[in-house]
Order: sequence, then structure tokens, then C-alpha cells
Amino acid sequence: MTWLLAIFQTLLFVALAPLLAGWLKWCKCHLQNRQAPSLLQPYRDLLKLTRKQPVVAEHASWIFTRAPYIIFSAIVLAASIVPLIAVDLPTAAIADVIVLVGFFAFARFFLALAGLDIGTAFGGMGSSREMTISSIAEPAMLMAIFTLTMTASTTNLSFAIVHVLNEGLVLRPSFVFALFALMLVAIAETGRIPVDNPDTHLELTMIHEAMILEYSGRHLALIEWASQVKLMLYGVLIANIFFPWGIAQSFSVQALAYGLLAIIGKLALLAILLSISETLLAKMRLFRVQEYLSFAYLLGLLGMLSHIILEASR
Repeated sequence: MTWLLAIFQTLLFVALAPLLAGWLKWCKCHLQNRQAPSLLQPYRDLLKLTRKQPVVAEHASWIFTRAPYIIFSAIVLAASIVPLIAVDLPTAAIADVIVLVGFFAFARFFLALAGLDIGTAFGGMGSSREMTISSIAEPAMLMAIFTLTMTASTTNLSFAIVHVLNEGLVLRPSFVFALFALMLVAIAETGRIPVDNPDTHLELTMIHEAMILEYSGRHLALIEWASQVKLMLYGVLIANIFFPWGIAQSFSVQALAYGLLAIIGKLALLAILLSISETLLAKMRLFRVQEYLSFAYLLGLLGMLSHIILEASR
């Protein structure tokens, strides 16, 4: 029963991720006084891409054609270990937050490798920029997560969420620093403004889009879908780790339904906040991204130090 629920939760990630992307686009368009597309438009885009025959470059190797399937599988496996509507599921017990970061790094490695594989200038440029950003983003993310795990004394996400729930509403300086650090990293890792702009194909500003410029058809659909699931993953991490109230601690129908409604509400609110920030901010110049992510690392470090100095000694 619990394994079926874990599989259902993973399928929810895959099914709801395009809806979250559509909601984010809808909010952003309204804030910018533009006509908003339907909330279901991402589903239509994915369906249209899957019906098209992919065009593959003449000199592309197996890496280029297999990378979309590997990337999508890695992100789905990452989704399977993150509690969405309930804790204490078997998939959360067999992998911890270190494995989650490993899945993200594995997907990013193959995405950068596919960008280099076809030998175009844009692909190489995008891969170079992606790996430069990830070399700073991963330590910042680990620092934020280690702050949380030190407080909960575990690297298991499910146990950490239960620990926060049992502690109740307590204002911890380490959590505040870790929250802001993880939010900054999430923006960078998901290619959102001000680090990257997923809606542009300008040569000087592309990062993620440059790596997938040669993809088409079902290959592009898988990569876009994986990107939407990754965005939802970061949203769920922020919502359920730092604001876990509402997540189901039992497997009754009422608790699961309440957990689903709670996470939908929290993700909708996070998408509104992200759309507001993207409306107010402009994309920063590429060499400023290093300062941005260094600040995220500093926030994570301050969170860990504040935990050691102010909280661990109590």
C-alpha cells in the first residue's frame, strides 16, 4: 500500500509540474499587462512536441539522442524521494538529501554533455556557462541543506520534516538563513530571472536554452518536462521543509487529501512570489552570477554558524 502511494506521489509530481509552469506563466503575464495563455498551455505544448518527429544533427552521437531520456529519468527518480503530500513513505526512507543532489548533478552532467556533443558554438557556450554556475550553486545548496540536517540530526528529508513539525512554530536564525540561501539557489538551478531567462534565445544571455537549442520533437518535450518537474521539486523542497504544516503524517484519505490541498496552495503562493520577483527584476549580467551565488553560499554558511553558536549550545 505504501509503495503504491509512493508511486502515486511521484506520478503527481510528473502530472502537476506543467500545471505549475502554466500557473507561473499566467501570473507573470497578468502582472505585466499581457494576455495570459491558458493554464493548460504547457500540456498542449508537450503534446504537440511529442507528435513531431525529432530532427537529429548528422554528427550527433548516442549521447545526444539518449540524454533526454536519462535526464527525465534522473529528475523523476529525484521526485520519488521528496515528500509531496505525505511523509514516511518507503522511497523517502531509502534515499536522503545527498542522493537528491546527486540526481540533480547527474541530470545536469548529461545535459551539458549533450550540448557539447553536437559541436555547435551555442551548445558549447551553454554547457560552459551551466557548469560554471553549477560549480558554485551546488556548494551553496549543500550548505543550506546541511544547516537543516544539523538541526534535525538527519539527512533524511522525511525525518527532517517530521522534526520541524514536532518542534512547532519556532523562529530559528539558521532556518531563516538556510531558507533564503535555498531560494537563491533554486532560482539559479531552475534557470529563472535574474540568473537566466527561459523565454529568451538571445546569444549573450542564453544558458539553459543554448544547450537544448538543437533538440526538437519528443526529445525537446522530455527535456522541457524534466525542467518543469525540477522547478516543482525546488518549490516542494522550500514549501515542505520550511513550512511543512499540512503534509500528511498518516495514510488516511482525509489526511492525504488535506496534504494535497496544502501543497497546491503553498506552490501557488510560491509561484506568485516568483512571478512578482521576475516582473520587478531584470536579468543580471553573466559575470555577476558568481557574486549572486557566492551570496547564497554566505547565507548558508551564516545559517550553519548561527546554528552552532546560538542553537546547538542550548
